[in-house]
Formats: sequence, C-alpha cells, structure tokens
Amino acid sequence: MMSHYRMTETSTDTTSKGTPLGRRLVLGMVGLGVVGIGVGRQLSEGLSNTVASVAPGLASVIPATGGFRIYTVTNGYPEMSKADYRLTVTGLVDRELTLTFDDIAALPQTGITADFQCVTGWRVNDVPWSGVLLSDLLREAGVKDTARALRFLSFDGVYTESLTLEQAMQPDVLVATSMWGKPITREHGGPVRLYVVPMYGYKSLKWLSGIELGATVVPGYWEQLGYDVDAWVGESNGRSDDPIT
Repeated sequence: MMSHYRMTETSTDTTSKGTPLGRRLVLGMVGLGVVGIGVGRQLSEGLSNTVASVAPGLASVIPATGGFRIYTVTNGYPEMSKADYRLTVTGLVDRELTLTFDDIAALPQTGITADFQCVTGWRVNDVPWSGVLLSDLLREAGVKDTARALRFLSFDGVYTESLTLEQAMQPDVLVATSMWGKPITREHGGPVRLYVVPMYGYKSLKWLSGIELGATVVPGYWEQLGYDVDAWVGESNGRSDDPIT
C-alpha cells in the first residue's frame, strides 16, 4: 500500500513531476548497516551534543526520539543559532539572495505531513514539517535559462546534495524550519534543512546553508560513495519500499 503525504497549507502552483535524471552510480554500499559503522558510544534521548568518532566517509548512528536514527558525516553536530543563520542562493540566478532565519520565517509558509524513508530501511510515518517551498525561493531569486540543477551545501562543511531544477520545482520539496510543530533541533538538521518528500532521506540535506544553481548536476556526498543520484523511494538503490506519493 502506498503512503501519501498531505499539505496543510499551500503556496504557488508548480509544474508536474518530471522523470528522474536517469543517472545511476555503481552502488558501493548497500546501506550504512551493512558496512559495519562504528559508534563509540550510544547517547540517550536529549544528550546529542557529542557524537562518537567514526571512520572517514561513514556516519554515526545515534538513537533519537520519534523513531529517527541520526546520521552525521562529521564528528559532531554543527551548531548555528537562529540569529547567526544565513542561507545564500547563488549561481545561475537573476538576484543572489542572502536570507536570515527571520527572512525565511516571514515568507509564505507551507505545511507538509509525510513519511520519512531512509535508504537503510527504517521509516517514520506521518512526520509534520513546515517551511518555505523551495520553488518559492527560486522564483524569488529568478532562475536563469541556462540553469538545470541545484547543489545544496551544509554548514557542517562536508555534506552536499543535488537535485535537477525540474525536481526542485515540485510542490513536495521544502526548505524546512519546523518539525512536529517545533523548531527543527540541531541533531535533526536545524535551524533550517531540506526535505524532499518522495526521495530517500539522504537527499534531505541537514544544516542547509547554501543553494547553488548550475548547468549540470554535481553528485553529492552520498552519491560519491555509491548511492543513486535520483533517489526516488522504491525506485532506486536496489530497494522496493512503498513510494511516498
């Protein structure tokens, strides 16, 4: 049975879902659980300021509330206050943007409740998110005709991700500031993160700091380790999970 998401508030209309980019990278790792990730310690709920050291290129897995398992590609969670937060939109745009957290909060907000599916197999049902549709930010910046793809940067300095422009303009891609009706916590990628509803969780970049528009797709951190660039749930990475539609 397919899972469905619902939007509790709506913004501007967008185009219909396009076909995947079609690029498949050789799958180097079936899943984080298969490659024997080392976690030096387990942290109980609420004790998330320190993360055990892990080998380069792997992630630490820490139990968390709400059924989520927390992954980080650095030795800890990066920290950024709302007051210091900045999101830049650069590259092939008409107007480069630098947005504060308050700037983002002042834009029209959209709520989406949907399942969150990790490529390693676990799933959290009916997670409510809210924030600004990525398509609205792109319209604010003005996308040049030569732009075909987006690259997302994290303020952890390591994590990157990508989408095609067509994927980014869909009404189920959110620049999220709220989760479960509360500000997104540090371990979940706050204060601002990406949420791409129909794709596996690694596409929903945490600690979002920059959006760069370019002419071609640049594979992100996990794609460089072998995961699919087009990470549609149930249609990629050799998995058959129920799609989120």
